[in-house]
Amino acid sequence: MKLDKTDLNILKELQINSKITNIELSKRIGLSAAPTLGRVQKLEKAGLIKSYHAKINAKKLGLGLTALINVSLIKQIGSTVERFKEKIIKINEIVECLQLTGKYDYQLKIMVKDIHTFEGFIATKLNHFDEIDQIHTSIILSSIKKNSIIPIDYKNDFIL
Repeated sequence: MKLDKTDLNILKELQINSKITNIELSKRIGLSAAPTLGRVQKLEKAGLIKSYHAKINAKKLGLGLTALINVSLIKQIGSTVERFKEKIIKINEIVECLQLTGKYDYQLKIMVKDIHTFEGFIATKLNHFDEIDQIHTSIILSSIKKNSIIPIDYKNDFIL
């Protein structure tokens, strides 16, 4: 599948604001409304647009502490890994879990109210994982850059 500059501009604009109207999107990309809608539908059907989301201000909802926890498992065997994944999925405070290469096996992104709540999270949830051998925690002080736009060249055609 070949994506031209117009398709790429649609993807970029929708990453900036997924709530944009089709009419506003068509104005921004320089195409009339009907062909714009057709292209968006084509991109959705091709699986390039997976979903649309609202960006929520977590701090305004009382989630003032975000932490990254690097985890090493006791063993990298199927049953241990599967039990670990099943437990991770059930814990709401874990908003992201990444499998890694290197010193640690996984990185967990945790969002909680404050340091006291975080301490309770570690004591009551994470410390009960028999699968975990070692953890290393970093508290996020501030976010310097958080880009939701995928870094591709939006000015030139792109072939999948």
